[in-house]
Amino acid sequence: MSITSKSRRDARKRREERARNQAEANAVAPSPIEPHAELRDAQKQLLAGIVRRDGQWVLGLDGRIAGESDSAARVLALILRAAELHDRAGTNVKLVYSDDLKHAAQAEAAEQGLTFDQFRAQLVDSLAGTAEPH
Repeated sequence: MSITSKSRRDARKRREERARNQAEANAVAPSPIEPHAELRDAQKQLLAGIVRRDGQWVLGLDGRIAGESDSAARVLALILRAAELHDRAGTNVKLVYSDDLKHAAQAEAAEQGLTFDQFRAQLVDSLAGTAEPH
């Protein structure tokens, strides 16, 4: 056996161990967050946003997660409602959202036999009903 064979064998073991550790780290890494919508005021401050994470649509308002849902139509309708409320309050806002979010919302509404605007109107009506005292 040569003098260098032990050092080569040890180097190979270290490489294999690093590769195993890297594979484990990659497997545990969190899923990526895909941004899909932003609601900003005139000073470009973020007021609300929608991201997609782990197959869920996540709605954030005022720097906090307001909720998450499987429903693209619901979160898009909610952020559109937030934009309307800001406009009514006199705050100039700009809402930008992705085509992926728009298409997913339209497809979901179509599955229910509705246009997205009809879905949105129903949601706004249901929210207005829950906001009133019973």
